Amino acid sequence: MSKNKAFNTISWIFIVVFLLITVFPFFWILISSFKPESEIFGANSYRIIAENPTLENYRVVIMEKGMLRAIGNSFIMSAVTTFYVVVVASMSAYIISRFKFKGKSLLMGLILAVAMFPQMIVVGPIFNMFYKANLLNSYWVCLAYSTITLPSAVWIMVAHFNQVPLALEEAAKIDGCSTWGMLWKIIFPIAAPGVFTTAIMSFIAAWNEYLLSCTLNIDEKIQTVPVRLSYLKDQFTIFWSQIAAATVVVVIPTLLIVLLFQKQIVAGISNGAVKE
Repeated sequence: MSKNKAFNTISWIFIVVFLLITVFPFFWILISSFKPESEIFGANSYRIIAENPTLENYRVVIMEKGMLRAIGNSFIMSAVTTFYVVVVASMSAYIISRFKFKGKSLLMGLILAVAMFPQMIVVGPIFNMFYKANLLNSYWVCLAYSTITLPSAVWIMVAHFNQVPLALEEAAKIDGCSTWGMLWKIIFPIAAPGVFTTAIMSFIAAWNEYLLSCTLNIDEKIQTVPVRLSYLKDQFTIFWSQIAAATVVVVIPTLLIVLLFQKQIVAGISNGAVKE
């Protein structure tokens, strides 16, 4: 009994320390966003509550640094990428899950390999393709985002589609339902948790994407949030307070999504992990 109590105490101490270490950077960014630049470094830098707290950093990044436009661009590109990826991944996953053809295992292996490619490898070819097609500095960067999100989306959906009983499709086929009808009217609703999880993960991945957006869109009017964050500096100074304020602003949308839909995300991931 005493050993169990000691083990539980040590476990709780470990959990609390781990949580403090994990949460501390976010907490420090939050309190730094209310500090003037003069208090970021020096004697007052370790104060939890700033000596002269201010909202000026939020006003500057929202009104003067174009962060609102960047948030709008990120939302448009993330939403379009999510819709495109879900549609293409659904059709691809349905074919892989339901049809028998040679090389299916090899195809799944290739998709998994593509998902693990370092992003630096594909940036050069994608830039050349966009340059020749005159698609630089446009919302067409959404197509490039699919190189990041589409392979993993196909894998998640295949796992969920495999769990849908074939008897349902056979019954629908007897009633005269077409292949498209079975996909959109039967498979898609039953596998909704997996589809929802795929959509959320695709949206967050597109929202946080930096390298492709920075390479393909150099026009300020079309830049996304991660790229605009890197511009909060001048030749000699990095405005850490403004960066902290901008970080808080841009984290809010994804934080709300995760908090509102955390049950669906966990359910989708856990259901896809079970093979029947």
